[in-house]
Amino acid sequence: MGKLRASVLMVGLVAAWGVSLAWTSSAGAATGGSTVLSLKLNGVVDPFMASYVSRGIDTANRDRDAAVLLTIDTPGGLDSSMRHIVQSILGSKVPVICWTGPSGARAASAGTFIMLACPVNAMAPGTEIGAAHPVGVSGAIENEKVTNDAAAFIQSLAVRWGRNGPWAVSAVRQATSASAGDALKLHVVDLVEPSTSSLLFTVGVCHSGAQSTPPDTGYLRSHPPLSSICPGNDVVPFHMSLSESLFHGFADPNVAFLLVNIGFIALIIWVFHPGFHVSLGVGIVCMAIGLAILETLPVRLVGFVLLGVAAVLFVLDVKAKAHGVLTTGGIAVLILGGLLLFNPSVPTAHVSVPLIVGVAVAAGAFTFFSLRALMLARGTPVRTGLEALEASTGVAIGALTPTGTVRARGETWTAESLAGPVAAGQTVRIVKVKGVKLLVEPLDQGPETPKADTAASAAGRVREGEST
Repeated sequence: MGKLRASVLMVGLVAAWGVSLAWTSSAGAATGGSTVLSLKLNGVVDPFMASYVSRGIDTANRDRDAAVLLTIDTPGGLDSSMRHIVQSILGSKVPVICWTGPSGARAASAGTFIMLACPVNAMAPGTEIGAAHPVGVSGAIENEKVTNDAAAFIQSLAVRWGRNGPWAVSAVRQATSASAGDALKLHVVDLVEPSTSSLLFTVGVCHSGAQSTPPDTGYLRSHPPLSSICPGNDVVPFHMSLSESLFHGFADPNVAFLLVNIGFIALIIWVFHPGFHVSLGVGIVCMAIGLAILETLPVRLVGFVLLGVAAVLFVLDVKAKAHGVLTTGGIAVLILGGLLLFNPSVPTAHVSVPLIVGVAVAAGAFTFFSLRALMLARGTPVRTGLEALEASTGVAIGALTPTGTVRARGETWTAESLAGPVAAGQTVRIVKVKGVKLLVEPLDQGPETPKADTAASAAGRVREGEST
């Protein structure tokens, strides 16, 4: 009987646990299904932005959210980072809704691939999409093999959701662009919506006094209405982590240009003054960060080489003592390098002209005056510390026989004569500083004054003269 009661109790506990688990799961699903996770792809598509977007999509899938809303405004970026984002979008079980906005935004280059990868995409009025040709380090359109690969990839993305494949290929091969209205007519995007709330209303087939009709395109043609994402439900923003935000913020042409030039100047200082290790550290750190940022931007090799040439001209001016002629040339070359550093076909990838001129003039002035002063300082004897006592003079306070005390530079020192006894009050020259002792020798007083080999011999000669 006791065993029967125990068995019944055990079954009851298991049943209660099962009911509790089922209720929790259904409640969690209901809560998750009513949430839209909002991500923002702003700026260059770099590894940090790719990490953020992929992490957000993974979070939405884990929490079983209704959808992911990805707001896009980008001039493009790295191919590898773009493909990372595309893979996350295509692998998501939660639908990803992409919206290029607000007005004035763009989905250029890598942004075009991301827009076409989204199951549902839309643009705000006054936005644009396209110009997706691959750009290499040299700044020119990449070779045919890379272009063919990009064209095939973007066509597969467009066809996957029933969009205009030929236009997508032209965006890669001919750098074609389209406004929001034209993109809708060309069937490149599904919708033109002025805001995210109106976009969610449309794709959710929400009710506002009348039945809304979903667009007959792409994902929405083959899937039921996303009624759980209507306005009024939670749209939860998903933010970048501190490290992602910090490093993504550095991915700016102006920051890259400034860091690279600071790195060049710091390394030049270290070359001229190897003992100044702070400049070596600053140079390495600035150059490393600057080059990492340049890796995410459409850099032209000729611009970077010109920056190096400018640094060499600054160094040669100091070495050759060209009196500023080569420094002037270095300033001109640095300005030219800054103007040619990035590919002009990407409008947002350029360095501010006032910044270029300011950095060039500051770098030229610094190298002309500061490095010249460092060079002069290297050839000047040390004027401070114990070493400054060497070759200076002092006065023997007492007789040095051969040790005693000497007054030098307002201080009293223990001294040892290297040239025999020295009389009290005689001037001596400091030959060397040995620890806290001065090694001295009598100072030559000229032909009329005997060198005072020893005080005793001088006195003996005087007595000998008197007796004669």
